[in-house]
Amino acid sequence: MKKFKVLIDPQAKKDLQEIFLFVATNDSFSAADKLLNVLEKTCYKLEVYPERGHIPQELRQTGIKRYLEIHYKPYRIIYEIDNKLIYIHSILDGRRNIQEILSERLLR
Repeated sequence: MKKFKVLIDPQAKKDLQEIFLFVATNDSFSAADKLLNVLEKTCYKLEVYPERGHIPQELRQTGIKRYLEIHYKPYRIIYEIDNKLIYIHSILDGRRNIQEILSERLLR
């Protein structure tokens, strides 16, 4: 019962690659592979329930309300709904400086 189509933009794909490499290097390849699969599944669940996210606190403070986020463990998936499309813009480790990253990527 898909209502929307999820598109992962190149920057978010790069985020996934960096997360995979970090986990594979610091833990194991199998842990990195498992995490990558779960993060991708979490993104694609938005096809059915895109409105389940909330406005990131860092963006709410600036008055920007078109971006939403969902979480998986410490990871934050930042996305935008446009008609029947879900654009995944970023997949970030929530322990990083999210304000700085979002300012660079979304507020240009």
